[in-house]
Formats: sequence, C-alpha cells, structure tokens
Amino acid sequence: MILPIVAYGDPVLKKKANDIDPQDNSLDLKALIENMFETMYAASGVGLAAPQIGLSLRLFVVDAEPMDEQNLKGFKKVFINPQIIEEQGNAWAFEEGCLSIPHIRENVERLPKIKIKYFDENWQPQEAEYDGMAARVIQHEYDHIEGILFTDHLSSFKKTMLRKRLSSISNGQVKADYKMKFYHKK
Repeated sequence: MILPIVAYGDPVLKKKANDIDPQDNSLDLKALIENMFETMYAASGVGLAAPQIGLSLRLFVVDAEPMDEQNLKGFKKVFINPQIIEEQGNAWAFEEGCLSIPHIRENVERLPKIKIKYFDENWQPQEAEYDGMAARVIQHEYDHIEGILFTDHLSSFKKTMLRKRLSSISNGQVKADYKMKFYHKK
C-alpha cells in the first residue's frame, strides 16, 4: 500500500524516534516494511524512514540501485533500531534532496565511512561498514530517525535563503508527483 509522505513542518520529522520492540505484536512489521518500499518506489526515492510516513519508529529502508552507481547494485536493505557506532574520513559535499522536502536540493557535507549496527527484517543482528554513496544514503535516513533533516546541516545563510520555500512546503503549497500529508496546527 502506498502511504502519504509527511511534509516538512510536521513535528514527527523533528522528533527522535522510538526503538521498535521485537515483542510488540501490535505492529505488523513485515507489512510496514513492504508498504515503505512500495511508497519509496512510487515517489522515486532511494530511502525512506518511518517518521516520513508519520511513525516515530527507528526504522528505515533503502534501495540505492536507481542511483546508477556500480557499487550500489543490489544495495537494498532494511534497518531496524540502527545505531551508527563510527563515522570517519574527510567530509565531502554532495547534493541531497528529501521526499519530505520536495523540489529542494542542497549540498550536504558528510563523512565518507560509517560503521552501523542494526537488525534486519528477520530480527537478525547485523554490523556492517559502508562507504561513499551507500554511507551517505544511510546517514541521510539515519538522520530522520534522530529528528534531523538535511536542511539542518546547512549554513544559516542557506537556511535563510530557503525559508520562504520551506514555509510554502509546510503550508501545503507544493506539488509533488506522490501523495503527501501536511501538518495542520490546531
């Protein structure tokens, strides 16, 4: 099922997400993961975090193969309760975008190597190292479950330049090629 993607301005995007309890039977994790992949593909994304569909859970999915880089072929993964335990290298800038912030892309500096531990979709513990674009995609999605958006990494000047466009998104004045959900303050 394709779910609406939560737009910039919704408080769930700025909140540190909660761990998923493997004993929680109220959550159909398998269906949620399938829905997240389907939603991500429908929006032409390469990653999607649970807060982006309105759930404050430490879960994200990635499939970076569409980025068409050789080392990303078959890079499709599920990250449950992940923890980045190490980041290293010299920061490098690359233009990032976000499904929750349509039509805005900016250079973000990130470290090129990470070590992360997480559970896969079968609740098997994993620990892996990633570098380059794979590390960047993971860091971007990991930021989402920490309540951080790529725009938070920008300079004050850049944020000021984007203020009006971000306000338009949070007010629902944006067109995207996928379903979106806008936060309305009560």
